Amino acid sequence: MIRRRAFGLRPRLLAALVFTSIVTLAVAALALLPPLQQRLTDQAASDLEGATSADVQFFRQRIAASLKNTLRLPRDERLAQLRIDLGGRAFTLRDRTGARVIVTDSVPNEQPLYDTDFGGTKLPTRPILDTLITGAAQTVRNGDEVISTQPITVPPVKGDRNPPDTDFVLVTQKQLTDVATAVNQVRNAFLAAAAAGLAVAVLLGIGLATGIGRRLARLRAAAVRVAREGTDAPTPRDDGLDEVGDLARALATMQRELRRQEAARRSFVATASHELRTPLTSLQGTLELLQEDLHDGRLDHDDAERQVAAAQVELRRIARLANELLDLSRLDAAVPLREEPVELGEICRAVAAEFELQAHERGISVAVVPPPGPCWGRGDPGAVARVVRILLDNAIRHSPSQGSVRVIPAYHGEHATVEVCDEGPGVAAEDRERIFERFERGSGGGFGLGLAIGRELAHRMGGELRLDGGRERGARFVLRLPIEMPAGSHAEREPAPTAG
Repeated sequence: MIRRRAFGLRPRLLAALVFTSIVTLAVAALALLPPLQQRLTDQAASDLEGATSADVQFFRQRIAASLKNTLRLPRDERLAQLRIDLGGRAFTLRDRTGARVIVTDSVPNEQPLYDTDFGGTKLPTRPILDTLITGAAQTVRNGDEVISTQPITVPPVKGDRNPPDTDFVLVTQKQLTDVATAVNQVRNAFLAAAAAGLAVAVLLGIGLATGIGRRLARLRAAAVRVAREGTDAPTPRDDGLDEVGDLARALATMQRELRRQEAARRSFVATASHELRTPLTSLQGTLELLQEDLHDGRLDHDDAERQVAAAQVELRRIARLANELLDLSRLDAAVPLREEPVELGEICRAVAAEFELQAHERGISVAVVPPPGPCWGRGDPGAVARVVRILLDNAIRHSPSQGSVRVIPAYHGEHATVEVCDEGPGVAAEDRERIFERFERGSGGGFGLGLAIGRELAHRMGGELRLDGGRERGARFVLRLPIEMPAGSHAEREPAPTAG
C-alpha cells in the first residue's frame, strides 16, 4: 500500500526554489553593497586628494604674484588683496570638486586667508597643524567627511621689509553625502529588483511544481493501477521531453515488457501442460495395455516392444523438458561457471555420439567436420556441451528425413566457433531474434527454452550464440567463444571450413 507523505513534492519544490532565490539575493546583496560603498568612498577621497594636489601650484603662483604686487602696501592691505586674489581660484576648485576650499597661513585661526564657506564653519585645525608641522600632504576621513591638506611654501619677496607668513596650507573639506545617496539608491533599486525577482520565482515555482506534481501524480496513479489490476491496466502516457517524460516512457516500456513476459509465461504454461499431458497420457495408456496383457496371459512380444519404444520416446520428451527447466533454474540462480580451456572438437564428437540413435531413427546423418588441429576455446565444459546439445537437438528435430546435419568446430579471427547447420525449412525473418527469448517457440514447435538457455550460457562464458543468415535452405547457428590455449601450447589457427 502506498502511503501519502505529510509534505508533498509541490510545496517542497516551491520552498526549495524560494529558499534558493532568497539565499542568492542575500549573497548578492552582501557581496555588492558594502564593497560598493567602500569603493565609492575611496574613489571620492582619491579624487579630492588628486584635485587638491593638482591646484597647489596655481595657488602658489597666485600667492607669490599677489605678495610681489603689494610689496609697498601695509600688511593688512596686502592680506586683504591676497584674499581677493585667492577667491577666483578657490571658487574654481570648489566648483570642480564640490568641496569647501580653505587657504590659511602658518597660524591657523578662526579667520583663514580665504574660505569658500561664508558661514564660518569651524576649521579642521588638527589636519592643518599636522601639515604645517610635517610639511607633508595628508588626507583624513572622519565618518562621511574627507579632509585633504596640501602645504604651500612661497619664497620671500626680495626687498620685502614687512613680509607676511610664507607658509600656507590649502585645505579641501567635503561631506560624502552624495556617496551615501548613491549607495541608498543602488540599495533601493536592488531591493525592488529582488522583490520582483522573488515574485517571479514564486510564480514560476508554483507553475513548475504544479505541472511536475500533476504529471507525477498521473504516473503514480498508473503505477497503482498496474499494482491493483495487473499488466492489463492502461499504459501511462507523457510526451514531455524531460526526466518525467522519460520516466513515463520507461514505465510504459516496462509495462509492455511485463505484458509480453506474462503472455509468454501463459503460453509456456499451456505448452508445458500440453507437452506433459500428452506423453503422460500415452505412457498411462501403454502401461495399462501392458498390464492387461500380462494379467490375461496373452502378451504379444512384438507389440510389447513397439509399446515400450513409444513409451521411451515420450519419456525422452519429458526428460528434455525437465532438463530445460532445470537449466533455466540454474541460470536464474546464477550458478557460477568454470573458465578453462575447452577442446571444442572433442566435445562436438562426444555430443554427436549421444544423438546417433535419435538421428538414425529419423534417417538423418550427423557429421562432425574435424578441424585441421585442436580447436581451443575458453568456457565451462558442461555448459559448452549443453549448448551443442541444444543446437543438435534443434537441428535434428527440424531436418527432413534423409537430411544431414553438420557440426563444424573451427577458428574465426579472435574466436573459436562451433557451427551447427541443418537442411530444414530455416527460420522466418520475423522469428530470427524472437526464438532466443524464453518461452518463444517460433514456428517450429518445442518448449521455447532451449535457444534462450543456449544464448544465456554463451553470454555467461564471454561468448555469444547467434543465427547466421545468407543460406537459401536450412539454418546455421554459431556458438562463439574466446580463444584460450592450454598452458604450454601455441595456437595454430586455420580458417574455418565454409558451411555449405
